[in-house]
Amino acid sequence: MNKKKYVLVGTGGRAEFFYSAIAKPFSETSELVAFCDINQTRMDYANQLLEEKYSYPKVRTYLAGQFDEMIEAEKPDAVIVTSVDRTHHNYIIRAMELGCDVITEKPMTVDEDKCQDILDAVKQTGRQVRVAFNYRYAPHHTKARELIMDGVIGDVHSIHFEWLLNTMHGADYFRRWHRDKRNSGGLLVHKSTHHFDLVNFWIGSQPDEVFAFGDLLFYGRENAEQRGVTSFYERATGNPNAKDDPFALHLDENPHLKAMYLDAEHEDGYRRDQSVFGDGISIEDTMGVIVRYKNKAILTYSLNAYMPWEGYRIAFNGSKGRMEMTIVEQSYVNSGGDKALEGALKDKRILVYPMWKPPYEVEVEEGEGGHGGGDPILLQDMFGTPVVDRFNRAANHVDGARSILTGIAANRSIRTGQAVRVDDLVKF
Repeated sequence: MNKKKYVLVGTGGRAEFFYSAIAKPFSETSELVAFCDINQTRMDYANQLLEEKYSYPKVRTYLAGQFDEMIEAEKPDAVIVTSVDRTHHNYIIRAMELGCDVITEKPMTVDEDKCQDILDAVKQTGRQVRVAFNYRYAPHHTKARELIMDGVIGDVHSIHFEWLLNTMHGADYFRRWHRDKRNSGGLLVHKSTHHFDLVNFWIGSQPDEVFAFGDLLFYGRENAEQRGVTSFYERATGNPNAKDDPFALHLDENPHLKAMYLDAEHEDGYRRDQSVFGDGISIEDTMGVIVRYKNKAILTYSLNAYMPWEGYRIAFNGSKGRMEMTIVEQSYVNSGGDKALEGALKDKRILVYPMWKPPYEVEVEEGEGGHGGGDPILLQDMFGTPVVDRFNRAANHVDGARSILTGIAANRSIRTGQAVRVDDLVKF
């Protein structure tokens, strides 16, 4: 069997998810041949992990300006993109122009112009783009898709979707590059792309019109001052003012985070441990969205990033009944510990309320691995032997676009106070 050759761009927190899969369970079908990043220290650390943790030989490294040179020298079949969100489109488009397929971390990109450029490049090059929506593969999410497909609650007319990020995981977006909306599109794009994709996936429809409110009401210096906080700091590591702050992240206390970020700062100046109550935060932490879909279904959605527990509640109202799903997730700091704990479940429950019949609980298989058991199944689908999937969980560039366009439309609605038609943002 000929192995498929991969290069990976962006060796930060999400990269290990992909290169560890190629190095270990899928080494028979896949080969990693190079890393590309703006930071040589971070690439060197990724190579160290490859060797010491996964017993895989070091790969060649290329700085970001050498991307074309890397493609020419390594001749990969596909490029894996796990860089900062605002740079995704550059690597996705250039990879396709140079004859490669692409696997990209979500979100596919951060605004409508970059999204249009990707859609156009797919048409022009004929290459394929896969978006890594691991939540689609979690057994409880697949079960919801199955129940709706099988007509258990009839036609879905409305969805109520409440997602809670807690003061460990939610706060982490306000320490990192995500806190600048230019980098991430805000949480309505970076994080909610998962959630909006799930709704599209579950009900088999597309967003049509979006209205939203959103604000920064908890994090940020001004909010902290209003609550009576008087002691501030710019970064936590080594700062006495951060010693007793439960929101502080001390990079020097975690060997992995120290090697990946603190030891690499001298190259690019990126600080992974910024204060969540500092200045310069331009993303929202409190958001409410209403979406009308092409099939006339209505979504009411909320996202809050400072809650005491992590998880979500979803209700589907249909023509034959109602289905409720309650999920409690394991709290985590990105790349701060065991990858299998990222999005791991502490509790899950699916209840069906049929019209005219008693309610009942639906049994769901226990998934192992991160994101509710979705991570290993996604990796198998990407790097293993393809199988026929009744649920069509593999997400392409169109799925990637439709998931982010809800958040992009919501961002525009927050800015303008007006409802936004998704068809006005891009042309497929």
